[in-house]
Amino acid sequence: MIYDRRAFLKSSLVASAVLASERNAMAQSAPLFPGFTVEKIRTSGATINTLRGGSGPPLLLIHGYPQTHVEWHKIAPRLAQKFTVVMTDLRGYGDSSKPEDGENHANYSKRAMALDHIEVMRSYGFDRFAVAGHDRGARVTWRLAVEHPQAVTKAVVMDIVPSPYSRVTREFATEYFHWFFLIQPAPFPETLIGNSAEYFLRSRFLRQNAGSNVFAPEAVAEYLRCFRDPATIHATCEDYRAGATIDMDHAAEDGDKKVMCPLLVLWGERGTVGRLEPVMDIWREKAVNVTGRALPAGHFLPEEVPEETLAALLQFLGN
Repeated sequence: MIYDRRAFLKSSLVASAVLASERNAMAQSAPLFPGFTVEKIRTSGATINTLRGGSGPPLLLIHGYPQTHVEWHKIAPRLAQKFTVVMTDLRGYGDSSKPEDGENHANYSKRAMALDHIEVMRSYGFDRFAVAGHDRGARVTWRLAVEHPQAVTKAVVMDIVPSPYSRVTREFATEYFHWFFLIQPAPFPETLIGNSAEYFLRSRFLRQNAGSNVFAPEAVAEYLRCFRDPATIHATCEDYRAGATIDMDHAAEDGDKKVMCPLLVLWGERGTVGRLEPVMDIWREKAVNVTGRALPAGHFLPEEVPEETLAALLQFLGN
């Protein structure tokens, strides 16, 4: 059977539209974030699902794959005791909109995602703010710090290193096979994932040396609610396709640019990044003022080791 990509995308959008009212009705993240308000903020390229709570200096939290803002539920309420915490769903994820792909996957580039967050924070009156990102959100954080240095006061990146495709080994390809699977042309990965979305989602958590008991059932239910949407599956594949194409072009354009603000790097000592990469050596080449350390976890730091993650954030942001 020959698949038509255009037909697949059309059917995905139809299915997404059918599910839209159900998604809105079923949204359950608010109880995980008492005192936070939920808003849809329109940017120049997307509509971003956003939560805001607390008071004090502004702090932006950006999630990773295959999650949503819900990944911060164990630490955001406590951060809100000292900061005005803003959390988003990346474009293509959660309850944010799913734009068209764009030429060379441009609408899912980290540059486009970074601009979303500049505009979200400006909508709240914050021209300067601290930002912490995990996984894909950490890649957006890196773009924010490099391309919008006037906006970022401090930055935290969790469990990533820049330009990983440039250092591929057998071990990396084995551990991070999804980096090569998700970038295949549509609708190949979308079709396979869509046939068992729950199995695929749960497999991502179990393959990163994280115990299944660290993920709260209500959080997993939220991840699954959003991930079952065919438009989300396609958009998140586009995120990775951008990572293997246009994001690399944008990083190459940096030249000698480095992260100028204070940068904290955190990673899991049992995770792939911590086991295979010289994390601090790589980040010292990308930033002028960088500190970092491993935490006793796999990949999902805010959910595996929330106390240690919170302590690291408070110490760094409070200095």
